[in-house]
Amino acid sequence: MASIEKRTDGTETAYRVKIRLKGYPTQTATFARLTDARKWAQHTETAIREGRHFKTAEAKKHTLADLVDRYIKDVLPGKPKQYIKQKQQLTWWKEKLGYCLLADITPALIVKFRDELASGETYRGTPRTPATVVRYMAALSHAFTIAVNEWQWLEDSPMRKVKKPTESRGRVRFLDDDERERLLQACKASSNTWLYPCVILALSSGMRQAELLGLKWQNVNLKDGYLILHETKNGERRRVPLSGLALELLLQHAKIRRLDTDLLWPGTIHKDKPIDLRKPFETALKTAGITDFHWHDLRHCTASYLAMNGASLAEIAEVLGHKTLAMVKRYAHLSDGHVSNVVASMNLKIFGGG
Repeated sequence: MASIEKRTDGTETAYRVKIRLKGYPTQTATFARLTDARKWAQHTETAIREGRHFKTAEAKKHTLADLVDRYIKDVLPGKPKQYIKQKQQLTWWKEKLGYCLLADITPALIVKFRDELASGETYRGTPRTPATVVRYMAALSHAFTIAVNEWQWLEDSPMRKVKKPTESRGRVRFLDDDERERLLQACKASSNTWLYPCVILALSSGMRQAELLGLKWQNVNLKDGYLILHETKNGERRRVPLSGLALELLLQHAKIRRLDTDLLWPGTIHKDKPIDLRKPFETALKTAGITDFHWHDLRHCTASYLAMNGASLAEIAEVLGHKTLAMVKRYAHLSDGHVSNVVASMNLKIFGGG
């Protein structure tokens, strides 16, 4: 609430306004006329409630374009894996709101363009998914957070009051036994001799495509049956066990490895760049008569097979390299039979048969 204090030094009278609103820093100003004091108090209090008022004068000096440009220049280089994607996302916001002063950017304005973003189309007329909209908003939100905490351009981020779309539970597409057999046969018959071992390795380990194709021999221990991933999506090293057919195929592959590169799967043109298996994989899918399936779904296959063979969500998360269980909850229904057996076993031990 705003309070106005009258001050007189004998010759001049001044009116000092103080605005206190829960959750915001106190705002003060002094005026010579009571009318001006009241107008400022009303305008400022309304602006604070609507998220338009910022204590720092920097918010009235810089535009969103300034914020995006500085963030891309100073912050994004420290995030090499996200650089291209987040630069694209932030550039979209810059094109829409770059002309606006930071002091004029309100939650309502961001909501307007959030909804425009959600209704927009991407490749081949496909609407953006809620997950895509969330990524765009997250990129802008972090830029605002840096501007608040480190640059002191803003007192608070307008993103705090903007609701993110609810993401879907996530795609779960895995191959049944017949589909898996057909795909593996097609991969084995492929003109690309590396397609089959790579698909086997993907199915047995749950590695992402970039992790698998970026493997180097110094990170593979064939004697003890494991490999180390140093470059992962969550930034942490991960130990991947090797066993069965995947290990056998890697042992065979090691006998004919190229000595002029450290990569397990070097490209045919550039030996220090991983091979591109996109076309051979698409051809194998077509040959096998499998639709609605992508390379990343091989990772879903691994998780699904683990769940159906009694692995806990924590174990699946560890294999896939997820820090939390949130990403693997989509596979929970596949382990319902295992959970039922665990509950039945517990009841049998406690209450006995009957």
